[in-house]
Amino acid sequence: MLCIEDERYPELLKECEDPPAVLYVKSVSPPEEVFTSRPAVGVVGTRDITSYGKEWCTKIVSGMGSADRKPVIISGLATGTDITAHMAALDAGRPTIAVMATGIDSVYPFRHGWYAERICGSPGSALVTDYPPGTVPRAINFLRRNRIIAGLSESVILIESRKKGGGMLTCSLAASYNRDVYALPGRIDDPFSEGCNELIARKAAEAVTGINSLLDS
Repeated sequence: MLCIEDERYPELLKECEDPPAVLYVKSVSPPEEVFTSRPAVGVVGTRDITSYGKEWCTKIVSGMGSADRKPVIISGLATGTDITAHMAALDAGRPTIAVMATGIDSVYPFRHGWYAERICGSPGSALVTDYPPGTVPRAINFLRRNRIIAGLSESVILIESRKKGGGMLTCSLAASYNRDVYALPGRIDDPFSEGCNELIARKAAEAVTGINSLLDS
């Protein structure tokens, strides 16, 4: 358990207007290694990820291993985009942080228990939540959880999203925290790319046009 006064509490999160007073962390690594040793990139998007989204989520996360400063990947442990990002990071030998909408003693969805154990058992990776042990998943928890994903990240990438969704909210929060926001463009008639295309059209996000362009930015 990390209180906000603890020197190991993540500095990026302290910069936000509404940082949690307490963070619960489960990891084989000390908090200072999890939070302060490298850049952090949030990867978010729909639970109903398409084959296009899954392919590019994996390519983007794996490709970040070529960056001069290799980042930790942050997401929310949900189905679809989140778990794709987490596993792509670990498969590429990169650390990942899963921000949970439950207490640190439970995993939602339950079938992601094995993934959660793999994450917290990998050096530099962690499960993180601001909810006390015993907290069960509620809809409001997931919305509040998104502020921590945005707050822990230096930049956020939206893989796929409808016009309304948790990924869109995370990007909005990231922008309010002065983080860089990127979005993967998609077909104009694809409902799962509506949110990404809208952010790009509004210049609220930079378009991801390839791995090299993303690394250069």
